[in-house]
Amino acid sequence: MSSQLYDVIHRRRDVRGQFTGAPIPPAVLDRVLAAAHAAPSVGLSQPWDFILVSDESTRVAFHDHVQRERAAFASTLDPDAAATFSKIKIEGVRESTLSVVVTYDPDRGSPAVLGRHAIADAGLYSVCLAIQNLWLAATAEDLGVGWVSFYREPFVQDLLGIPAGIRPVAWLCLGPVTHLEETPDLERHGWRRRMPWQSAVHENRWSPREG
Repeated sequence: MSSQLYDVIHRRRDVRGQFTGAPIPPAVLDRVLAAAHAAPSVGLSQPWDFILVSDESTRVAFHDHVQRERAAFASTLDPDAAATFSKIKIEGVRESTLSVVVTYDPDRGSPAVLGRHAIADAGLYSVCLAIQNLWLAATAEDLGVGWVSFYREPFVQDLLGIPAGIRPVAWLCLGPVTHLEETPDLERHGWRRRMPWQSAVHENRWSPREG
């Protein structure tokens, strides 16, 4: 059994402040996107697309939008949580080499998507698998990835000209990094603590967690 896959899984981090801005070799980017496209999908619908955003003015506009959403979220926090949150960097849009926006097309493969008739979100789950493939491949290539979630979907649709009905699922910052943190940022800054995997395992039926 090779330990390389497990090493990549556990080294993967949501990167914010470690991007160098150095170029990504085209062959490396091709491998990362090919790995994302190799993800399993319900009914082989492959309902994802990847928008590569390098235009500086577009990234500045998105960064400004994210900062407004950050302020809106911060205004909902109690003073202690707000103080903790103020120390946490939530994106690396300007510092990263490239942004990759991953979208979901629910009509891809329609009208009969095999396996989706009973679970409407199965296509959305497929897109998340493509994102995870991209993230792990990038980690294996010594690149960092940061998933930015402080945005409103209509804003990104308008900014990038995404057609109605297609959802922007993830805005990912991608590029070379100085290093990957040993401890995830949210844990390092005291926002949340990671629970052990054993606490998420149930035998046969759901059982209440202790504590």
